[in-house]
Amino acid sequence: MAAGAGISGSRPAGGALVLLCTGTAPAEHLLPGSVVTPALPFLRWLPQWRQKDVLRADLLAGLTGAIVVLPQGVAFATLAGMPPAYGLYAAMMPCVIAALFGSSRLMVTGPANAISLTTMALVAPLAAVGSSQYVGLVLTLTFVVGALQLLLGMARVGKWVELVPHAVIAGFTAGAAVLIVNSQVGTLLGLDLPRGLSVAQTLRAVFTTGQSIQALPVIAAMATILINLAALRHSRWIPPILMAVIGGTAITWLAAGLLGAQPATVEALPGALPPLSLPDLRQVPNLVLPALVMTLLAVTEAMAIAKAFARRANEPFDGNQELVGQGLANLTGSFFSSYPASGSFNRSGVNVAAGARTPLAAVSAAVLLIVILSFVAPWARWLPLAVIGGLLVVVAWGLVNPREIRHLWKHEPVDRLPMVVTFAGTVTLSLEWAILLGLATAWVSRRLAGPETGSGSL
Repeated sequence: MAAGAGISGSRPAGGALVLLCTGTAPAEHLLPGSVVTPALPFLRWLPQWRQKDVLRADLLAGLTGAIVVLPQGVAFATLAGMPPAYGLYAAMMPCVIAALFGSSRLMVTGPANAISLTTMALVAPLAAVGSSQYVGLVLTLTFVVGALQLLLGMARVGKWVELVPHAVIAGFTAGAAVLIVNSQVGTLLGLDLPRGLSVAQTLRAVFTTGQSIQALPVIAAMATILINLAALRHSRWIPPILMAVIGGTAITWLAAGLLGAQPATVEALPGALPPLSLPDLRQVPNLVLPALVMTLLAVTEAMAIAKAFARRANEPFDGNQELVGQGLANLTGSFFSSYPASGSFNRSGVNVAAGARTPLAAVSAAVLLIVILSFVAPWARWLPLAVIGGLLVVVAWGLVNPREIRHLWKHEPVDRLPMVVTFAGTVTLSLEWAILLGLATAWVSRRLAGPETGSGSL
């Protein structure tokens, strides 16, 4: 019988736990009907670690994931306005906890593109980006978001999260892609632009600042983007993001020598282990609205990714358990220097493509990241900022789903206005107002159009 089968009715759930802890519980004693497994979902797949082929596949997938998240974590931390190391910290403890307590067998939790962008957008009005006060607020935000996610899971409202209309999410992610590129314009062109400029302000600054566009960062960014595009088509064994970073960095330093210029680089990374941190509970009242917005976005994104991979693997999906796992991940992460983490579609896709069989792959990715980081941290100072900027342009493009947008526009007329309003609000207003306006527009549109219309219902 498979590991997903249940415990015999004559054996108490606690007995299965004792047998497991003593190493004598066979896999068939762990059933979805167990009293233990809903609270401790990792007990369902833990016995599979004894199978050498499963262990080997998960460790190889974990190694691939650890390599991929190195440049990705640094890039996302930059997007979040955090020091580079914090993107890697977000890929450690949250990744382990979500794998152990979440519902999804294949989803990987950690730094994510839209979540990173939203972090800076929500906290930047409260403190100078990158300052110690800003970092403290972000870590406290992680704590509050985790608490809200955990409460939602315990209240068993997972099914209601799925009612957020696809049109609102599509509009938000498309707008987020624009904001990601906008945040990197200065880095991509070698211009000294202040942080937090709107799209209109950035365009005005580029044409009126009087600064000259620098050739070296443009070369670095273009090389990174083009190598990534080529690797997506032709590389089967090496992750495209890794090839893009290595190739882009090499070309940047070669061009720097030819041009006699010095590229701006990432600061050196500290030690491999995340430092302990303590949320500042006095700041919670200032973070209630940002935390609500972040929670809505994070749980919607994580639930969508987890459900997609569960459907792909033909496995059951428990939205409430996933909320609990995500909540515990962020709660724990807030004490280990993590900014808000969520399910990562990119890393989850890499995880599956690398042959992951159980959540051990995600756990091993976090552990192996610590090991790898202890060796490569000093080399981070050679990584050009423009390469990270080019990488974020690639990430931004990956956020846009033209097929979904075309489908909503052609076949779901009631979703057109909510999608456009959310997109416009994301680009021009604060992200809180963008999502609130999108939800309000979707609600009004559905009431006017009648029941059972659109891509979702409110």
